[in-house]
Amino acid sequence: MSPDRSSGGVGSLVAGLANVLALVLALWIALDLLDADRANDFVRFVHDAANWLAGWSRDLFTFDERWARVVAGYGLAAVVYLVIGHAIANLGRRH
Repeated sequence: MSPDRSSGGVGSLVAGLANVLALVLALWIALDLLDADRANDFVRFVHDAANWLAGWSRDLFTFDERWARVVAGYGLAAVVYLVIGHAIANLGRRH
């Protein structure tokens, strides 16, 4: 396999992983805003995963409105994962 194909495959994998992480965070934002039943196993799984992924950002903002804190805290984590993941993927594709 040529180096170009190898780095492209890794770049695609990194970008795909970043997309999945951002999707989990976006899904939690949607479930929270729609007031999903937290006793539901799927909702609880998504919440736990999102809490772990956004552990560094979920309490970063102190807006008065709860929905704004959720969107900003979890949304920031999603954007950071996308930006960093795709930047790493693009670097890998260039070399």
